[in-house]
Amino acid sequence: MPVFVKELMGNKQIMQADPNKDKVKVLQAKIRDLLKKRNAILLVHNYQRPEIQDTADLCGDSLELSIKASKTDADVIVFCGVHFMAETASILCPEKRVILPVLNAGCPMAGMITAKQLIEKKKEMPDAVVISYVNTTAEVKAESDICCTSANAIHVANSVDPSRQILMTPDKNLARYTKSKTDRKISYWNGYCPIHNNLTVDQVMKVKEAHPKALFLAHPECPPEILDLADEVKSTSGMIAYAGSSSSNEFIIGTEEGILYPLSKANPNKLFIPADPDMICADMKRTGLTEVLRSLENLGPEVKVPEQTRQKAKAAVERMLAVPVK
Repeated sequence: MPVFVKELMGNKQIMQADPNKDKVKVLQAKIRDLLKKRNAILLVHNYQRPEIQDTADLCGDSLELSIKASKTDADVIVFCGVHFMAETASILCPEKRVILPVLNAGCPMAGMITAKQLIEKKKEMPDAVVISYVNTTAEVKAESDICCTSANAIHVANSVDPSRQILMTPDKNLARYTKSKTDRKISYWNGYCPIHNNLTVDQVMKVKEAHPKALFLAHPECPPEILDLADEVKSTSGMIAYAGSSSSNEFIIGTEEGILYPLSKANPNKLFIPADPDMICADMKRTGLTEVLRSLENLGPEVKVPEQTRQKAKAAVERMLAVPVK
């Protein structure tokens, strides 16, 4: 498949051939060769660079990738994403070596709550059920009763006894969206994803006016006033599935711009317009092919969750996985 670079002119995506495509192909071939030699699997998040996605064994959202990895016979997992994603892979796959090519690729939202802060908050709300987004550190998961994803947060909340108070961490926007769709009593931590939280109504309206036939798909990490404008609220994997099955040919996408590549790749005859071309996560873009190759050569940097923390965090993840999603 050709390698492309994206240029954004106004709201139109221009796909152009990458002048370095020969170098890219050489790096990709070296990576694929080393993956085979190391009995390794390359997991790539939907927000990663296009050339990284094209090299992957599996692309998807973070939890989906970790679950799939746990079912493979690979000895090594190379996770192209951010730190909490590699931790989740380590939680679910303790027998495998988990590598994060760029160790300082973090998540600002995950950094907005620590285990110590959560422990103190639990003292204030001793009877609350703590639901933590998978976009948290292993230590925070370990102090939580159950985890959730952007796709199943409503189902997880509904699985809690209606008489119990719920504390959702760390994303206030996902919590407020969940609260609007359930009768559960939900309080929330005041965290957020800067990329999604900074999307404005004025920006969305400008793009909607330029593309009146387009459906607006928004991620639940966006603020409530943005979700009110959306035709559909979807996770990243949900957006891909919805765009593929919809009869609409134009979509405005309210999430990190990396998702435009798999959307366009899966639906070449449909148009995908960024709600804001500035929705770019710098941490998600830290990983390049050179870093992936180096990580396979060195089998590091490794991300390993301590066993006591892993066991507690795994329990919270497994409780989530046990919740039926209709």
